[in-house]
Amino acid sequence: MRLTRYTDYAMRVLLYLGREPERLCSIGEIAQAYGISQNHLMKVINDLVNAGFLASLRGRHGGIRLARPPAEINIGALVRHTEDDFDLVGCGNCIIAPACGLTSVLDEAMAGFMAVLDGYSLADVLARRPDFSYLLNPVAPRETARS
Repeated sequence: MRLTRYTDYAMRVLLYLGREPERLCSIGEIAQAYGISQNHLMKVINDLVNAGFLASLRGRHGGIRLARPPAEINIGALVRHTEDDFDLVGCGNCIIAPACGLTSVLDEAMAGFMAVLDGYSLADVLARRPDFSYLLNPVAPRETARS
C-alpha cells in the first residue's frame, strides 16, 4: 500500500507540532521547515482542525497546535481519516471478484497493516526518534502566544 501525499503532509504536521505540543506555529513555519508548499498544507491543516486533530487560534498571535496530547492521537485513526480508498487492488471491477481468493487475502493484509498503525500514538512515534529538528530547514521560531 502506498499512502497519499495528503496523509504524508498530515503526519509531517503532527510530528512537527508534537515536538512542542503547546507552542503555536504558523502554516508558513511548517511549510518552510519541510520545504513544501504552504498552499498544500493549508488544505491539510484545515481538514485536521475540522477533524479535531489540531486547534487553531486566529489573530495576530494566532497559529495552530495539537488539539490534544500526542498520546491521545492515534496513528491508525489519522490514516483512516486522511485516506479515501483502502483497496489495494480494484477488485470491484474484476469479473472474477466473486470467486477470487485473493480478495480476502488482501483484506486480511490491510487489516494487519491498520492493526499495527492502531497500536501507535503520536507520542510513541515521536519517542522512537525524539529529535529530528536538525533535519528540518532552518526556521526562526515564532514567539509563543500567551493565552
